[in-house]
Amino acid sequence: MMRVAPVGGTAVQDHVALAEIELCGELIIAASAADDRLSLESIDEVLKVAEERADAPGR
Repeated sequence: MMRVAPVGGTAVQDHVALAEIELCGELIIAASAADDRLSLESIDEVLKVAEERADAPGR
């Protein structure tokens, strides 16, 4: 007997996990396009670290 998840809105989404998966994908794409290892600055650029710091409350 095989059980199948019921249809209709029972899926739970973890938005933090989905965001992390998206960022990992962006890093994989950038690394595969690079000729050499990504520098820390390149990683920060891919992850948009500077933008996040600028958008942080209290700045």
